[in-house]
Amino acid sequence: MYIYGKNILKEIIETHYPVKHIFFSSSKTEKGSLKEIVEDVANLGYSYSFSPNEVLEKMALTSKHQGIVIDIGNDFKYENLDIIEGKEKLFLVILDQIQDPHNFGAIVRTSVAAGVDAIIIPKDNAVEVTPVVIKVSSGQIFKIPIIKVTNLSNTIETLKKENVWVYGADIGGKPYYEIDWQGNICLVFGNEGNGIRKNVKNHCDELVSIPMFNNVESLNVSVSAGIILFEAKKQRTFNK
Repeated sequence: MYIYGKNILKEIIETHYPVKHIFFSSSKTEKGSLKEIVEDVANLGYSYSFSPNEVLEKMALTSKHQGIVIDIGNDFKYENLDIIEGKEKLFLVILDQIQDPHNFGAIVRTSVAAGVDAIIIPKDNAVEVTPVVIKVSSGQIFKIPIIKVTNLSNTIETLKKENVWVYGADIGGKPYYEIDWQGNICLVFGNEGNGIRKNVKNHCDELVSIPMFNNVESLNVSVSAGIILFEAKKQRTFNK
């Protein structure tokens, strides 16, 4: 998988995320604009080389690569659910069959900013981590574990055994600002068109909603996530 851009590479360097190879534009490097970041890559022992700008454009499928293309290998590094075992004050997000990579990327970026510990996605019928997701997240996806599971309902039951209270975002739920967001919590956000699937919804402890005016039925899922996650962040930060 090829991804690109200076900010994304900076996030990779900051988190020491393992990559297969990094390609730098030979012309931009000669001009000195990439000198510092090339030195950082070299000091950390990453594999890298220099190529003509045209070669990078073919790999990135765009001319907006900023002189950097990163090969992260065939697949993104997903985590397992066991990484959260034993942790206190868990703050988790589950995405139930999100299809749009732009929504996924935006939710990742918001989740990192709100202090979420991990994002859980289903193995099937959902968008995975793609170059678009990584780009939209501005590389923030390398700062948060993305956990892929086979069955979300079973995962929710596992979380409950770890004393995690699971909230599903749904139009029929309790107003989100009336919820006590302390302790171990997990927020479930549903598919762009159909919301949370019925079976997944039935496993949630409680449903929460965003009250709206003017007969607006729903918001984009990434917008809804931002509103609710930052209410939770506010309470968890200031109402200790």
